[in-house]
Amino acid sequence: MSYTEATVQLLSPEGDLVRSELSEPYLPLVEALDDQTLQDFHRQMVVIRRFDIEAGNLQRQGQLALWIPSLGQEAIQVGSAYAARPQDHIFPAYREHAVGRIRGLDVMKIIAMLRGLSHGGWDPAETGNFHLFTLVIGSQSLHATGYGMGVMLDGAHATGDPEKDVAVLAYFGDGASSQGDVNEAFVFAASYQTPNVFVLQNNHWAISVPVERQSRTPLYLRSRGFGIPSEQVDGNDVLAGYAVTRSYLDAARAGEGPRFIEALTYRMGAHTSSDDPTKYRENEELAFWAQRDPIARFETYLRARGAGDDFFADVQAEAEDLAADVRTRTLQLTDPEPAAMFRHVYTDPHPVVAEQAAWFEAFEASLADEPAPGAEPVAPPPGTPADGDEGAAAAAAADSADEAAEAAPSPASNGAR
Repeated sequence: MSYTEATVQLLSPEGDLVRSELSEPYLPLVEALDDQTLQDFHRQMVVIRRFDIEAGNLQRQGQLALWIPSLGQEAIQVGSAYAARPQDHIFPAYREHAVGRIRGLDVMKIIAMLRGLSHGGWDPAETGNFHLFTLVIGSQSLHATGYGMGVMLDGAHATGDPEKDVAVLAYFGDGASSQGDVNEAFVFAASYQTPNVFVLQNNHWAISVPVERQSRTPLYLRSRGFGIPSEQVDGNDVLAGYAVTRSYLDAARAGEGPRFIEALTYRMGAHTSSDDPTKYRENEELAFWAQRDPIARFETYLRARGAGDDFFADVQAEAEDLAADVRTRTLQLTDPEPAAMFRHVYTDPHPVVAEQAAWFEAFEASLADEPAPGAEPVAPPPGTPADGDEGAAAAAAADSADEAAEAAPSPASNGAR
């Protein structure tokens, strides 16, 4: 599924500005951008791609358990991230590395998570309201809608002050659009007219399932069945990604209800480092999208505006510096202390967690040294059956099941046929 007649495109694959009936409403937003912001778009795309490649290399060298690449999807991520205001809240899936970095996330947090050194947590208040990566497909759409309902009920949008009014941005992929969570999120967002903007990154593959098998119609039409206005954009066009998302976020925070964007892009790499895309897709398809690379087309556009070799060399140097820094810091990472697993389970201290932590500490101590003569053995953690209780419990359960079966009426007595 490639571009359609409905695709909003502001920058052609050749790097030329597109003036058409579809692009005209959004061109003023692009024309208002200064050279510094445009160059920042390019810088962010190049730097995050280099980080992405380095992280993939680290995984192949045994330094990460898994890597989730975003290669090829940089434009929609960078454009939409710059469209958000500081007060907006963002709910990612697990591939939005560029969005997180733009909002202030140290990408080493992602590295630590995929090295197995953290539970994937960071404080959104410290990362520009960029919430946690969500590996349960599509569930972040419900989180975002619930947050949007809270914003609405708190009166934190539609006040007429765009510097304070809050909108909520959520990302997911084409595969997630088939999940019940996403459709339920649409129901509540439409019913409550929440200040949500949903960005579907259609990278054409839900692991090995092509998008045309998931939907016989373009995905941007799905939200319209719920009463949510939508646009389909060229997801490899950073200008289109910025302008349409900016327009939709402004509408959402002004009280005009939710919006939906389908961004047509392409996953140039594997779904994750555990995947081999050569098993299910053709080289011709890969070549088609390589010719529409988001970074190459935007470099052409910037050069036409006067950006010189020095700028592009500086960007590449910054990208290499980040890659080297990430490698160095990754190799310096140490394992967390085991007791860390009990922290941040709840916002406030919880007696059950405290009891479990105390048991674990005693258990670890019992392994470190030989127990003193006459010392009491470490009791099992709270809720664990005592020795021998497992068999008794199983036998009791079996007896109860037998008694229930004997007492149940026969099918004939229920009139079953």
